[in-house]
Amino acid sequence: MDRFREMQVFTAVVEAGSFVGAADEFGLSPAAVSRQLAALESRLGVRLLNRTTRRLSLTGEGEIFLERARLLLEELSEAEAEVTERSTEVIGRLRINAPVSFGVLYLADLWGEFLELHRRLQLDITLSDRTVDLVEEGYDLAIRIGRLPDSMLVGRQLSTTRMVLCASPGYVERNGAPEHPSELADHAVWSYSYFALGDEWRFAGAEGEVGVRLRPRLHSNNGETCRAGALQHRCIVLQPGFLVNADLRAGRLVELLPGYRAGEMGIHALYPSRRHVAPKVRLVIDYLTSALSDKAL
Repeated sequence: MDRFREMQVFTAVVEAGSFVGAADEFGLSPAAVSRQLAALESRLGVRLLNRTTRRLSLTGEGEIFLERARLLLEELSEAEAEVTERSTEVIGRLRINAPVSFGVLYLADLWGEFLELHRRLQLDITLSDRTVDLVEEGYDLAIRIGRLPDSMLVGRQLSTTRMVLCASPGYVERNGAPEHPSELADHAVWSYSYFALGDEWRFAGAEGEVGVRLRPRLHSNNGETCRAGALQHRCIVLQPGFLVNADLRAGRLVELLPGYRAGEMGIHALYPSRRHVAPKVRLVIDYLTSALSDKAL
């Protein structure tokens, strides 16, 4: 029996959580999937899955084998793609993770054109502001905004976005506008939970870098929540330009402390470190780089 097919069936059973789900993926009967898994366990001489009437769970040996099997299958897929890249159209599924607000505001309108250009590719887009584990969770690519962590991932910068301190005209009319970053401690602020420096906001001005430690009235892991508070005249926020630029242009929000810069954040595409970048990953990175270069972020 084909060892790679056994590994494919095994990983499909784990990811689907059932023999039925794996059977649907390969066009087999659940009984055939069960036989292939039994043959694999027999050849290895170990049990990979614990089976009950309600659920499947990996044994210790199964966890080890799953990690190695995924790597081998991925390497095989990339080797095939690299060999055929110049002679055939790229095919397959591309799993991408992106931040919620950026994914909705700037990426959602791009995927249709990308699929039109590459008709044999399928996209699986997940929006989440948490930092996903690309390898463990099976993503081909992640869009990250901000400082990149030290890791085994490879990053390519797609664009940048400046950080903007802002509030509504109504908030400023009622509470006044701060003239120095230190005065922010006396204002209502709503803060994004995933800021690298937490509740210490830093600005660069004529006197150099200035930091102020705040006690936000609200923390949120989603920038749209902070923006909503600012639009309701409740608070001052520090948010990326891609989220508030339209509000600034329309006058719904006004920039505060224009003499102090809150810095820029890089918008990066990250993918697992390997010698060869999968053609489908290279295609989407090149497309996003070109598409985002024309946008004011």
